Amino acid sequence: MATAKKLKSGTWRIEVYIGRDENGKKIRKYITAPTRWEAEKLADEYIKNEKHKTPTFSVGDAISGYIDLKRNVLSPSTINGYEIVRRNRLKSLMVLDVTDVNNITMQRAISEDSRTVGRKTIKEAVNLVLAALKMYGIKVDLNVTLPPKKAIIRELPEPVVVLKAIKGSDVELACLLAIWLSLRMSEVRGLQFRDIKDGKILVRRSKIFFAGEDHIRNFNKTYSSTRAIRLPEYIQKMIDDVPHNSDEDFIIDMDYQTIARHFKKLLMAEGYDMHFHDLRHLNASVMLALGIRDKYAMERGGWSTNQTMKNVYQHVFQSDRERADIIIDAYFND
Repeated sequence: MATAKKLKSGTWRIEVYIGRDENGKKIRKYITAPTRWEAEKLADEYIKNEKHKTPTFSVGDAISGYIDLKRNVLSPSTINGYEIVRRNRLKSLMVLDVTDVNNITMQRAISEDSRTVGRKTIKEAVNLVLAALKMYGIKVDLNVTLPPKKAIIRELPEPVVVLKAIKGSDVELACLLAIWLSLRMSEVRGLQFRDIKDGKILVRRSKIFFAGEDHIRNFNKTYSSTRAIRLPEYIQKMIDDVPHNSDEDFIIDMDYQTIARHFKKLLMAEGYDMHFHDLRHLNASVMLALGIRDKYAMERGGWSTNQTMKNVYQHVFQSDRERADIIIDAYFND
């Protein structure tokens, strides 16, 4: 609360700050009284009794304002993700006044969403709500329960199965860039011929597909994603065989849906239901099986922390698991 000021008329005035409106403008209330102590008393009562009763704007409006203010500093894909949350997540919360966000209203919205989506999706939505409210000067101390993490056992095929499946196909080069060099789909599609320099491939651009169209950005998903990787001779020769007119032409001139669909069809023929992004999981798992140190694996794959690399991307191949079982059984049998 601001300090009381004596006006020329002899009365005392205090300016009370109670938050921001949907446009980010500060909301102020001026309290006046004949004496200083009366002004301070009235201001204190107002803060206690009126602040939380003052109609302001909805949670949905707060998020919309947050998105608009961040639109030019965040990536288009991030903004698109926020807009999806605004439209589809925590619906019972979005219509409430921002002053009505509490443990009960948030938990109710979380429980409703947990019928259709998982923990990660809900957690991202909650974090967006809190970030938007914080921007407007509204602090909410929440203690809510999210859905439990669900353990997913994934059996990825041995890399040789994938390599045989994609051999000679129209998506072979795109797949090799992912399974061999650990590039994301957006990074694969963002590569231009000018990114090949001195025997290395420079990963410094993304071509992302969302909202029905491609979006090109001259940076990657994270700071660590911008990297230079030694280009294997096998892949170099394949790139050399791709016709192009300019160094700014894209090496993989194929739309997102076509790459994803063709890859999925090739692996389905081998009995595996895989997505293109699973190739990045395979790459991380190969590095784990080969004993590549975390520092180099993280740098090569563009991961900023080894927690994500280890907990999300690295898997144990069935053959390695069986080999470990044999070694352990032999120890105890002896």
